[in-house]
Amino acid sequence: MRNNFTPFFTNLFLGVLVSFFICSKLSAQIDNPLTDHVPIEYIKYIQSYQSDESDAVVTDAEGFDNFNLGVAFAEPHLVQNPNNPLQYFTSFNTNTAYRTNDAFNWIISSPPFGASTFGDPVNAYDSLGNLYYENMSGSGGIQNCRIIRSTDNGTTWSPSVIGVLGVDKNWMAADQTSGPYANYIYTTMTGNSGGNFNRSTDNGATFTQTRNFTTQALPGMMVAVGPDTNGTTDVPGGCVYVVTNSGSAFASTYTFYVSTDGGATFNLKSTQNFSGYVGTNVAGRNSVQNMRTRPYPFITADNSYGPNRGRLYLVYASNTPAGDFNKPDIFCRYSDDQGATWSSAVVVNDDVNTTANNQWHPSIWCDKTSGRLFVKWMDTRDTPTSDSAHIYASYSDDGGVTFAPNQRITTSKMRINCSTCGGGGTPRYQGDYDAITAIDNQSLLVWTDFRAGTFGSYVGFFPDFAMKVSPAIDTVANDADSVFYNILVPGVKLYSDQVTFSATFTPAPANGNITIDFPDGDTLSTFPGSVIMRVKTSGDVSIGNYVVTITGTGPNGTPVHKRNVTVTIVDAIVPVELTAFNASVNKNEVVLDWSTATELNNLGFEIQRKSINSNYETLGFVNGKGTTTEFSNYSFTDKNVDAGTYTYRLMQKDFDGTFSYSQEVEVRVNVPLEYSLDQNYPNPFNPTTTIRYAIPEDNFVSIKLYDILGNEVITLVNEQKQAGRYEMLFNASNIASGVYYYQISSGNFTQTRKLMLMK
Repeated sequence: MRNNFTPFFTNLFLGVLVSFFICSKLSAQIDNPLTDHVPIEYIKYIQSYQSDESDAVVTDAEGFDNFNLGVAFAEPHLVQNPNNPLQYFTSFNTNTAYRTNDAFNWIISSPPFGASTFGDPVNAYDSLGNLYYENMSGSGGIQNCRIIRSTDNGTTWSPSVIGVLGVDKNWMAADQTSGPYANYIYTTMTGNSGGNFNRSTDNGATFTQTRNFTTQALPGMMVAVGPDTNGTTDVPGGCVYVVTNSGSAFASTYTFYVSTDGGATFNLKSTQNFSGYVGTNVAGRNSVQNMRTRPYPFITADNSYGPNRGRLYLVYASNTPAGDFNKPDIFCRYSDDQGATWSSAVVVNDDVNTTANNQWHPSIWCDKTSGRLFVKWMDTRDTPTSDSAHIYASYSDDGGVTFAPNQRITTSKMRINCSTCGGGGTPRYQGDYDAITAIDNQSLLVWTDFRAGTFGSYVGFFPDFAMKVSPAIDTVANDADSVFYNILVPGVKLYSDQVTFSATFTPAPANGNITIDFPDGDTLSTFPGSVIMRVKTSGDVSIGNYVVTITGTGPNGTPVHKRNVTVTIVDAIVPVELTAFNASVNKNEVVLDWSTATELNNLGFEIQRKSINSNYETLGFVNGKGTTTEFSNYSFTDKNVDAGTYTYRLMQKDFDGTFSYSQEVEVRVNVPLEYSLDQNYPNPFNPTTTIRYAIPEDNFVSIKLYDILGNEVITLVNEQKQAGRYEMLFNASNIASGVYYYQISSGNFTQTRKLMLMK
């Protein structure tokens, strides 16, 4: 992936163009609030509505990443290979797919169905690593769903087969267990009458309908697989759950069924009325900020061997308080008796003033390795006006009783009512669902993102860690030299596992060797934290720029984040080649001048001085030029130096803290031959000026300021002084403007000069 974001205006233009065509062609079409598929009239305008963003990494100021896969037409689904956690596959309307084999680099495609596709894509993996991809299809309209199978994570596909008949909203699940129904594929779809359930017992080669559910009327029929733990034996994959959606758009009725024979027959378990309005009634649809939505009954079951094995979960959105024009929350319920009875509702979102914010558009997944229940949703808590949203997520490790502190996943807000995205209708179609998947307590989310005014296809990890590297560029000599980089994890989002770092570089040098190591170890387990990476050269490495790619990963390879830094390799030269270092005396000032022919990683020079029988003291610091092959000149003035003999040297410091000393230079500051009082400078002044004077012998010195009438205003000096030259800064902030006289008296010497203060 590249570490940059595709320009906003490219995507905005594409979205506006598609939106113009759709809206102008379909303004007369009537949206059917009883269906949720993309209107057929849209299809011919959106078949080409996709682009590849070359996997742009969108990093926020904290160092957290989102991954922009491209532009599609919303409604993504996402699955992960249970045998290889680095393999993900996601699909968007109407047939835009992205796949990755390393959890980082994504490839776009439009898999071949051999027939027209109308969207609502759904995916599933079985326990053998077979990937199934379902899309609505038909001749001139939606009549069925076609399913294709891949054994290589979507690189190649089998010919499509008809998986289920129907006219709207499909879903699919696979048995990933080793039980008696291992690798059965189950699919549901709303039909012309009721909802159809089909299954495949031969790895997707054929599908057979076993049930029509007459209680299915509204979009949202779902299927899930769980163990049968109600009897005396534990049957992996022994329960196939189906929930139908009926009632009205604003008072849903969820009806739960279970099959304990691999989907051959079903038993009615319960009918529940949990959900009501989601947002506001607009033209017979639920709407949040003119984005259409529906309280889909998302179900999943715990297939782990943890304490909640067999528990069935339900997640949905509904207004709090109930009723039109209010704002929705995300609710979770669970059943331990196969859907016959349900727990009280638990609110997943934890915002303080929840009635002021919208939480909707949820999706769920239960990790079969741990039983952790993941939930993601859209959330307006960060926007007081509720017109923009972030994606949020949480999880439960105690069976849906409590949820972890909610985490913001998106790196930027998105305006909800996206008039340039290309969806039509009022309320506007902007996708009816997103997805989440998880293995080993680590999830990946996929969502449609409107931040750029388009239907952006985004993914992000949760839990997650941030990652930063500094410096972004550094220089190293081409032989027997090293440069160090600091890799920082400045923050986490509920991430508590270890992070392991590795690094590679490109291109390979024509000569010499570059080696990369981590002197203090390549892992972090406490956060915030950092590790040091060292890049070493040997054997006269070819001069030039090299890109080092640093990768941080979790225990199973996810999350995965990458950062690039540049190493500039130059000729092996002395870090700082000092060509001259001189000192000269001007009265009581010592001027140091030095020059360099080349510099490498030069932080700068510390100026040090000592007198006879004393140690070196630091006088100041002059910044270096870093790395340069050009001559550079430097200067430093040591002011108000007492008479005597002094030795000066330079301590040259590198960025990595190493240092070296220059040769020493010696100067003598002589005692003045006579008394003197110099004219102040500047003059006139406001409000400070410098006064210099000299005394040839040890004596008492008095310097006083008088006004033009001869009245003493202030005493500037009144003390015993050694022979030498002196300089003082006079601050006249508390004195009125005017002409004044300052007079020195020392022994038999007296001298007066005039100064002018002008405020």
